[in-house]
Amino acid sequence: MNTKYFDLINQTYYFPQEEFTLDKDNLQFHNIDLMRLVEKYGTPLKFTYLPQISNNINKAKNWFRKSMEKNKYEAKYFYCYCTKSSHFEYVMNEAFKNNIHIETSSAFDINIVENLMASGKINKSTYVICNGFKRDQYIENIARIINNGHKNTIPIIDNYEELDLLQEQIKRKFKIGIRIAAEEEPKFEFYTSRLGIGYKNIVQFYRKQIQDNKKLELKMLHFFINTGINDNAYYWNELVKCIKVYVALKKECPTLDGLNIGGGFPIKNSLAFEYDYQYMIDEIINQIKIACDEAEVDVPNIFTEFGSYTVGESGGAIYQILYQKQQNDREKWNMIDSSFITTLPDTWAINKRFIMLAINRWNDTYERVLLGGLTCDSDDYYNSEQNMNAIYLPKYNKEKPLYIGFFNTGAYQETIGGYGGLHHCLIPEPKHILIDKDENGIMATEVFSEQQTAEDVLKILGYAK
Repeated sequence: MNTKYFDLINQTYYFPQEEFTLDKDNLQFHNIDLMRLVEKYGTPLKFTYLPQISNNINKAKNWFRKSMEKNKYEAKYFYCYCTKSSHFEYVMNEAFKNNIHIETSSAFDINIVENLMASGKINKSTYVICNGFKRDQYIENIARIINNGHKNTIPIIDNYEELDLLQEQIKRKFKIGIRIAAEEEPKFEFYTSRLGIGYKNIVQFYRKQIQDNKKLELKMLHFFINTGINDNAYYWNELVKCIKVYVALKKECPTLDGLNIGGGFPIKNSLAFEYDYQYMIDEIINQIKIACDEAEVDVPNIFTEFGSYTVGESGGAIYQILYQKQQNDREKWNMIDSSFITTLPDTWAINKRFIMLAINRWNDTYERVLLGGLTCDSDDYYNSEQNMNAIYLPKYNKEKPLYIGFFNTGAYQETIGGYGGLHHCLIPEPKHILIDKDENGIMATEVFSEQQTAEDVLKILGYAK
């Protein structure tokens, strides 16, 4: 009878997989000995595997290159990193090893851009795509880098007034883009995105405020939908509408040569995850080329703004099961040594699922459990993994410590969780380590931040000066 945890995973999924393998009864992630990390650094523990950032960037660039060659698409592709997914310097340092560009969302992003310029991580050929709703400080910061000579900064116009605000502060001719306000999925509470300008108004907006303005050069049409790039009728319908707007605008605006299709590539959230990236890119490129050829206009350069896809699969979190509470005949609660609200806020905020696996004891028998965090909040739990109606883990044994890992957690969790600040019930932020490989493939780790202490928290609260 197959009753071991390994048997369960092996029968449910194809296993091992590219990033997940087994060494005896311990899990390895990209050949990283996770139990060795636990022994060295303890738990709770967050980690970032830096090479995966470059791996994903170069996969996407290769997919677009192949698709453009296949479709005889005579324009360029520009990969931009969407900073809001993770603003940390170690992410930027790794990402910008790969000749990419940057997309910003708010005022302080521009300060990061200036830091990257000063340190030589990016240069004057790097595109800085400025998205988001812009007021005072953001406008001032965008104007500063353009006035200082960064000609490849492109503010994306979100509303009619922004154009006037930018022109008041920018002293030279500058490039702009226009964001399309896409229609949302039918299940949304509203019909149209609050971001951007409506499909039907864009050409008229160009004629009225941009066409005869010698200070402006329209270079980009920006398209993004909240649900990401998915093979469904909703996505293809919105993309076709976007391409029609591009064609209509291109016929009147010869300087327009860029189409930004935003972000939204999904990342692996289950061992059963399937997504054909190459097929999706082929279809997008093909649709754009067909429409442009029929209209007899040049195909645009393609920009993407991948955030979660860039950094998400580099992150992970490891916890120890501290105790098991039997609450009734059916429900066993395995209590972790941290809080989901603190460390993986998307699990309770938007019911997001991550890959969750036992780190050790794969040759032990398993049981069905629920996972609970340390706060006294009823929402601090994780109750099911993607594609399964329950969580199964090696049976709790007080004499045999059990460790579990959540994987592909590298996007948004630190910023949403309030990195470096206060957390619910004052549960401390865990230790965070960085994992890298040198040119010879030798693994190295370093501590990025220690676990938060009582003194850190008391200082924030005003008790310690």
